[in-house]
Amino acid sequence: MIVSRLPTAAPACPPATGKGPVATLIDPTAAAFLLAENRSMPMHVGALQLFEPPADAGPDWTRGMYEALRDAGDVSDLFVRHPYRSLRTAGQLVWLPDHQLDLEHHVRHNALPRPGRYRELFELCSRLHSQRLAWERPLWESHVIEGLDDGRVAVYTKLHHSLMDGVAGMRLLQSVLSPDPDARDVPAPWSMQAGRPHLGATPPRPDTPASPAAGHDAGHDAAPHGLDEVPDEHDLDLEPGVQPLPAGTDTLLHAALASRDVLEELGSGLRAGLDVLTEAAGLPGALARGVLQGATNHTGALSFHAPRTLFNRPITGSRRFAADDWEVERLKAVGKASGSTLNDVVLAMTSGAMRRYLLEQDALPPTPLVAMVPVALRAARSHLSATGGGNAIGAVMAPLGTHLADPADRLAQVSASMSEGKRALATMTPTQILAMSALGQAPAILAPMLGLGRLVRPPYNLVISNVPGPRQPLYWNGARLVGTYPLSIPISGMALNITCTSYTGQMAFGVTGCRRTVPSLQRMLTHLDTELGELERAVGVA
Repeated sequence: MIVSRLPTAAPACPPATGKGPVATLIDPTAAAFLLAENRSMPMHVGALQLFEPPADAGPDWTRGMYEALRDAGDVSDLFVRHPYRSLRTAGQLVWLPDHQLDLEHHVRHNALPRPGRYRELFELCSRLHSQRLAWERPLWESHVIEGLDDGRVAVYTKLHHSLMDGVAGMRLLQSVLSPDPDARDVPAPWSMQAGRPHLGATPPRPDTPASPAAGHDAGHDAAPHGLDEVPDEHDLDLEPGVQPLPAGTDTLLHAALASRDVLEELGSGLRAGLDVLTEAAGLPGALARGVLQGATNHTGALSFHAPRTLFNRPITGSRRFAADDWEVERLKAVGKASGSTLNDVVLAMTSGAMRRYLLEQDALPPTPLVAMVPVALRAARSHLSATGGGNAIGAVMAPLGTHLADPADRLAQVSASMSEGKRALATMTPTQILAMSALGQAPAILAPMLGLGRLVRPPYNLVISNVPGPRQPLYWNGARLVGTYPLSIPISGMALNITCTSYTGQMAFGVTGCRRTVPSLQRMLTHLDTELGELERAVGVA
């Protein structure tokens, strides 16, 4: 039995920051994730982190970790807001701050039953990942989990996809960790201090341009550009012999500067408007090319040739999760010997594992499975800030070559497909990539909503994504992060999602699926291991 440990008295919860307007309109992408959600299809992403307590950790160390995360102090606005709509909002979805934020509800302490194997940990994460987040509260939870037989401590965290995508979520959880094992007072991911330099970090030089992340933090304290920045004559630092402006000239100066600012803003707005018009004018051509590529079975943002598989059926709300990792150097050796990228090898491993799994189920289709492979766009190019929430994602629909028996042939097929898909995306602007990717994703969302899932061909068969992670070890108050595993979102008609992330020379695979639709999901880990060995032998690096 899984035991949930809670304190006898709740700590005082920090008030919501309440910055800005009371209600904030939810952007269309985030609203789509909220409206697509139902009991069978929770729309949150998750991460499982494994920590090795420091050598001097006492018996209450895990309890202290939980309390430090629970008593986080001021909470970032992103983790205070919750969705809301009513007649007062004219039916539109808005974000409202939770002025009664209860961190004891969002941060929880759990213990595994004996014998405390990873099997029990994955079972707990499967159940936690099955539970839908309620709109009445901010859309996130974090669970500190003890009881593993090797003494490690796990932290499972989930956030709704409307808050941020999986890439941004993983980066946020890692951003609060320190490369210094002696660093202490490491903040919680939901703290206002998250993302700021850790104890012992080298401060930036005054003449060094701020990084995008630093600019995001500094922006809360900087004065807005405008009249508030103009000093009066008593504050001016004048050179000797220079007289202040005559009385009354300050009004003209203010007016001139205001006009300058207005013109600058107007110019920026006009440039942005012209950019939008230019990109909109290119959308029909991008659409025509995308449809032609999909119709002729070429890799791009659209696919019309995915076969129907056991993964492409209605799902339940219950999830099953399994995870494991392999040395990145093994994957790189396969890629170097075959002229493929690391991501190609990840896809080829998955292709072989899917083939073996479906053969076991007597359900392998004669044509290749098609994977939707998300491509993260740079926040600056897509005009979205990943660290402040938001989603900036494109997609390639890649045939996996599961109809091919030889692992080398499957790797060659995957490598050629991804190269072709990247060339197709290279001809589009970021806005066009997002638009085409949304079009490619639309049948997966709309068909189940309209009850057409059994009548139309799936746009793809499964989702496979690869999120690069840190190369150096990270620590939380002296506890070393030894593993990080992503949990993602199966959707109706797409019952399986495989997400990978790298960390300190290991490539972690997180496999998330519908418990009923994808039987014996954990067998895929065995097949992934077998396939990597087959690829090594096929390219001569075994």
